[in-house]
Amino acid sequence: MIIKYLGFIFMILFSMNSFGQKVFTVQYESQADVKVFVVPYESQADLKVFKVNYEQAAGPNNGKWFFTDYESQADKKIYFVDYESQADLKIYFVAYESQAGWYNKSKQALLY
Repeated sequence: MIIKYLGFIFMILFSMNSFGQKVFTVQYESQADVKVFVVPYESQADLKVFKVNYEQAAGPNNGKWFFTDYESQADKKIYFVDYESQADLKIYFVAYESQAGWYNKSKQALLY
């Protein structure tokens, strides 16, 4: 009984930690949970994003994103806008996993 209970708690905690990092790019702005603009310079970003290759590598809300193949697999649906003024969130793609993270923590709630 205790093992089942601990397993359930672990599953809940694990799913909470990964929430918001599995993303799917939608085709239309109206389908998106978050509108995203990719900025040309790191210093302009709210979030520095590193694209991970495996779903398990997407961490807690820390900028390590896994792009899913299907909308139903994603925690968040994003749409890439053409202009910065249209965006809810400005991101910059980084080359190294250790560079990922938030510049503007006030926007962090967008991915929970």
